[in-house]
Amino acid sequence: MSIVALILAAGQGTRLKSKLPKVLHPLAGRALIHYAIDAAQAAAGARPVLVVGHGADDVRAAVGARAGFVEQAEQLGTGHAVLQGRAALGGHVADVLVTYGDMPLLRAETLQALVERRRASQAAIALLTIDSAGLFDFGRVIRASDDGVTAVVEVAQATPAQLALPERNVGAYCFDGAWLWEALERLPLSPKGEYYLTDAVALAVADGRRVEAVKTGDEAETIGINTRAQLAQAEAALRQRVNAAWMTAGVTLVDPATTYIAPTVTIGPDTVIAPNTHLQGATTIGAECEIGPNSVIVDTTIGDRCVVRQSLLESAWLAEDVDVGPFAHLRSGARLERGVHMGNFGEVKNATLGPGVKMGHFSYIGDAQIGSEANISAGTITCNYDGVKKNKTVLGERVFLGSNTLLVAPVTLGDDSQTGAGSVVTRDIPANMLALGVPARVVRERAPESAPHGEGKAQAQPDSAPTER
Repeated sequence: MSIVALILAAGQGTRLKSKLPKVLHPLAGRALIHYAIDAAQAAAGARPVLVVGHGADDVRAAVGARAGFVEQAEQLGTGHAVLQGRAALGGHVADVLVTYGDMPLLRAETLQALVERRRASQAAIALLTIDSAGLFDFGRVIRASDDGVTAVVEVAQATPAQLALPERNVGAYCFDGAWLWEALERLPLSPKGEYYLTDAVALAVADGRRVEAVKTGDEAETIGINTRAQLAQAEAALRQRVNAAWMTAGVTLVDPATTYIAPTVTIGPDTVIAPNTHLQGATTIGAECEIGPNSVIVDTTIGDRCVVRQSLLESAWLAEDVDVGPFAHLRSGARLERGVHMGNFGEVKNATLGPGVKMGHFSYIGDAQIGSEANISAGTITCNYDGVKKNKTVLGERVFLGSNTLLVAPVTLGDDSQTGAGSVVTRDIPANMLALGVPARVVRERAPESAPHGEGKAQAQPDSAPTER
């Protein structure tokens, strides 16, 4: 039996005081509408149809092929909005799910429960409710002695006795598709000049059809975004939900209240996330890592057993056993192979650091290929931009760069080559040779005793060879 989902996303969201359509406001890095689409598609097994209105072109562009679209040209209420979907949804559908684009925390499992309840009872409608002393703006659910729902009364029309009822209408429904479309044609016009979808409950009862309710105990599912305060409330609730799931999966969050993990992130077991860490976008973190504190990681892949402290990583890739930070910056295209150490105040962009590379501190490596076991001492800079284009620097294996080396790209340094402190390299250096000076020139074969790694250690001394001035 087929299920289709209709998401109402035509509202303007005037209380948000924004040029951005309401359903496109971001929540944990994603537009609100995408959460509604995820839940509806998972419950229905097919892409939903969106009813759009305000900012329709922007919503279409943001959603793309994830949904179909119908437009509500006039804002005549929720019942009128659902009616616009009749042609798009078709007339031979067993179940029609209706949700709102501004309810991002509604779960697919909850929508599936609505479908199951409607089918089991052959009701005309199954609607989602919650018992709450708050949620004052929500319509009140009226039940009969047999526990069936007889009406949903909007707050403006409710009596004091009805307002005192604890059960609220959340705003998610499953309709009998064979009954719905004709019933919507009979909705009464409200005093505000709109057609309310909730009035379909009274129509179903008048038709001798049953109306069922499914209660949720999760108040987060009821959050609808009409104000900036509600957006912040949803952000906190989503963060709590995501963090709880990761802790259940074996990830340690030292302080969940100050840990920000987007729903699109994945994390391996036994990883520890320290406070004030932000994991965003398509970030993947392996097992047994230590991340944070005070780190922002966006669209980055991190292998097992890595350490990232107080650093910013954007569109980077880290293999296993990599150590980064504090105060490091990895930009787009940065690739750190197994065992790389990158210390404080270093920056890497569009460059690969081979296995075992040591980049201690205060260095910039951009548009470069660094061979395995190379040592990049403090103050090293790749001068990769000549004012017109970016140029590449290539370092072979076990290259040792003295402190404050400037590599004027394009330039290549062969395996086991070395530069002295303060060298400005403008020409290629052959393998196993030492270059010194400004500009640097090759002075002799690299001494065996200068081979050990160390941040700034084993530097050629000023009197070891002449230096050009």
